[in-house]
Amino acid sequence: MAGKLKITLVKSTIGAVPKNKATAEALGLTKLHKTVELPDNAAVRGMIAKVRHLVEVEEI
Repeated sequence: MAGKLKITLVKSTIGAVPKNKATAEALGLTKLHKTVELPDNAAVRGMIAKVRHLVEVEEI
């Protein structure tokens, strides 16, 4: 695993489990349709797995 991931918040965190909302914020996703680029590593992949229903992921 090397490179970067482009992560976009596509579903609102309103009404989401508080733990999932905190995970999305930890990824840097604070507003709807915000996109961040993060390194492709195990920690980030694990966070994405917890909020996979809220985000869209693209490998760069």
